[in-house]
Amino acid sequence: MIRIRNARIPGYLGLQEIEITPLKMIEQIKPMEEEVLEENQRAIIDVEGDWISLGGVDLQINGGLGLAFPDVTAKDLLKLEDICDFLWTKGVDGFLPTLVTTSVENFQRSLSVFQEFIEKQKANNRLTAQVLGVHLEGPFLNYEKRGAHPEQYLLKPSLEAVEKIIASYEKIVKIITLAPELEVTGEVIENLHSRGIIVSLGHSEATAKEAKQAFQKGASMVTHAFNAMPSLHHREPGLLGEAIVTENVYCGFIADGHHVSPTMLTILLRACQGEKGAFLVSDALAPLGLPDGIYPWDERQIEVKNGTAKLKNGTLAGTTLPLLTGVENLVNWKICEIESAIALGTESPRKAIGLEGFSVGQKANLLRWHWQENTQQLTWQRLNLE
Repeated sequence: MIRIRNARIPGYLGLQEIEITPLKMIEQIKPMEEEVLEENQRAIIDVEGDWISLGGVDLQINGGLGLAFPDVTAKDLLKLEDICDFLWTKGVDGFLPTLVTTSVENFQRSLSVFQEFIEKQKANNRLTAQVLGVHLEGPFLNYEKRGAHPEQYLLKPSLEAVEKIIASYEKIVKIITLAPELEVTGEVIENLHSRGIIVSLGHSEATAKEAKQAFQKGASMVTHAFNAMPSLHHREPGLLGEAIVTENVYCGFIADGHHVSPTMLTILLRACQGEKGAFLVSDALAPLGLPDGIYPWDERQIEVKNGTAKLKNGTLAGTTLPLLTGVENLVNWKICEIESAIALGTESPRKAIGLEGFSVGQKANLLRWHWQENTQQLTWQRLNLE
């Protein structure tokens, strides 16, 4: 048995002691007491008040190491392993490969590859970032808010179109981002919700009324809050305003300093009560892990500078910064406390898709976070339990 002492854990009050089984599972979490020497105690790790968390979960990531997820083929299985290993080194335990708007054929091919890869990961049981399913960001998006999505592949939502895309891959599709105003009956949202697929509203011009109807039909998430949607307005709060005031709706957001002003992130997190209604995403593109430069992006090109990717016309396409950089940014920008920032990258993404957070029975793939008082910087490392 391994004991971790003097740990701070997001969501727990005061210093905690964590007991880890030889199989690296969390067996007990309890408030700190006086140290008692026990026989057969294999190891004691005193983290001296540092924060301990599970690894990050990224619900919106478009590629890595030069591979865009909508472009994957059966030849890319080894490359996907490399990406998972890379994300593991960046503190990510699990992620949803995100397929931006593309052709139905490309959606089908990518889903087929990821279905095979997920089965392979389950069989191998390696210490690496796990593919938890797939996020379809499109093609049911509003043309006026398409952002960098290719217009020729946009579709209006319909049950027939959903079936063509999802087909036999329903079990691995975890999230679909759509614009609710494109389908006034709400039957697509109801259908997806009934099948256990999370509906996220985004790339949309929905009014507050339209968003409310979508939430009543079963939508429960917002894709990259503020981006590709109407701004908050005092007379028309819009999609985002309705999401903020609706219980059990989670707003994903990007914290790279370019997609959303830190001031607006402060407003969002105060309104959402932090991790209770929001979660971090990276929205990272294929050049994640590669140096700045010009890279292909579907039939176009993106230019990456200082971790931000743009099309030639200046349209923001995404970032190349890993998820936990967002956690560090939130603390360094003094937007929220350390506990909340860590939870936004590790706890709330799990809860948004129905997974357990830090609790007994979880695998002890743990991160140790340290606040460096002299530099006023938050750093992290994977906790070695060997």
